[in-house]
Amino acid sequence: MASNAFNLGMKFENSFAEQLQGFYVTTTGDKALTPELVQINHQLAQSLGLDCDTLLANESTTAQLAQMLSGGTEPEGAQPLSQAYAGHQFGQFNHQLGDGRALLLGEVLDTDGIRKDIHLKGSGPTVFSRTGDGKATLGPVLREYLIAEAMHHLQVPTTRALSVVTSGEKIKRKHPLTGAVLARVASSHIRVGTFQYASSRNEIDQVQRLADYCIERHYPHLKNVDNNYLALFQAVADKQAQLVAKWMNVGFVHGVMNTDNTLICGETIDYGPCAFIDQYDPQAVFSSIDVQRRYAYHNQVPMALWNMARLAETLLPLLDTDEQQAISLVNPILKGFTENYRQYWLAGMRLKLGIDNEEEDDLALAEDLLEIMAKQKVDFTQMFRALAFVIQGQTTLVRALLKDAQPYYIWQVRWAQRLARNNGPAFDSIDKMNAVNPIYIPRNHKVEEALIAAEEGNMEPFNKLLSVLENPFQVREGLEEYAVGAPAKLAKYVTYCGT
Repeated sequence: MASNAFNLGMKFENSFAEQLQGFYVTTTGDKALTPELVQINHQLAQSLGLDCDTLLANESTTAQLAQMLSGGTEPEGAQPLSQAYAGHQFGQFNHQLGDGRALLLGEVLDTDGIRKDIHLKGSGPTVFSRTGDGKATLGPVLREYLIAEAMHHLQVPTTRALSVVTSGEKIKRKHPLTGAVLARVASSHIRVGTFQYASSRNEIDQVQRLADYCIERHYPHLKNVDNNYLALFQAVADKQAQLVAKWMNVGFVHGVMNTDNTLICGETIDYGPCAFIDQYDPQAVFSSIDVQRRYAYHNQVPMALWNMARLAETLLPLLDTDEQQAISLVNPILKGFTENYRQYWLAGMRLKLGIDNEEEDDLALAEDLLEIMAKQKVDFTQMFRALAFVIQGQTTLVRALLKDAQPYYIWQVRWAQRLARNNGPAFDSIDKMNAVNPIYIPRNHKVEEALIAAEEGNMEPFNKLLSVLENPFQVREGLEEYAVGAPAKLAKYVTYCGT
């Protein structure tokens, strides 16, 4: 244990460090000049063993907590490291990426007994930094905190944000910006790119060790099944199909679905060039560098499939000594991916439309509504939220969203007929619809307002927006500005990679 190690309540374990030598480099974060805790996720912290009420009541322990969460002080029991991985970035393979500005402090068992990574982003340079400074700045760090928590409350599998600590230094970007470190919590940070790292070096034994670790940690029910590596691939592909279906159901565009941003555990990671759709556009892209629209909203499903094909390539030697036979084993899973996704997506759409049973024409019903929305540039979130009012005989909200209501009214007749064939009364659908159709999402212009204010030292807009997003399905008085799209002059929205 390092001489400056201390214990604030979290009991660290280090299974990744102990079992996966060769996939990391031991790392120490930079000691922040004047670390200051500016954001802490109390509920999440409590689940990890951090008693925030006690720690923050004492100036000394608050300072220790900020030091630990900035990366400069090693917690008792932790073995900080930076993970090695490769990855396809916008289709181009890089055989070595790795944590260029991040470190894994270790793992903690939460109150449910689930193993969680405690990961710092922006804690300083590592051996994987290349020409980067290893630092992060306050705006993008707060952005990840905000969007990750919004996704969690929208019931989308995601990494979560534990804290934001400012470092007391200015970081050189186009303009000097406030340095900050994000503490991120995930079921693990093992990526498709982690498998590619070993596979690209022809280290098949390492691929097998990694696969065994993933089965033990994430899919223990597969330990004793026949050809459990094939079963692992099937399970990961299924998780990705579920995840992307949830993205699509809430109008989320990830923006950078590289293989190094595809987690084996099936959680969303990396909230750089992401955004939520306002006006529905299947071709929506928000990333400044995605000029070919590789990761556009409508392209997220084929890109998830493409990423799964890259994972399959790394596992082939574990499936059969005959490569062609191994390929024949994974091909049915890859060929079934899109249909598997469609079933998850359609199940979500049925809920959004208030449908409580299954019929063959449900897919066409959902797609036809989306086509109307796309042609008329209807607000995605507002439209689905407004549909519950139609069941009550109130069409004013829907009508206000449409330039030409006639196509919608024709569709509405079909929808009403479909609801009449529900197992339960149509009015039973209202509460169910409102439980999955949010009224509040991280509207892009509100996110930017909050981040600009935070950079100027005013955290009030950020905290207000965060509180709104923590309860996205419940209408609350006085929050009308958070439920509408951006003014026309702000409708064009661009995001950027990196921090």
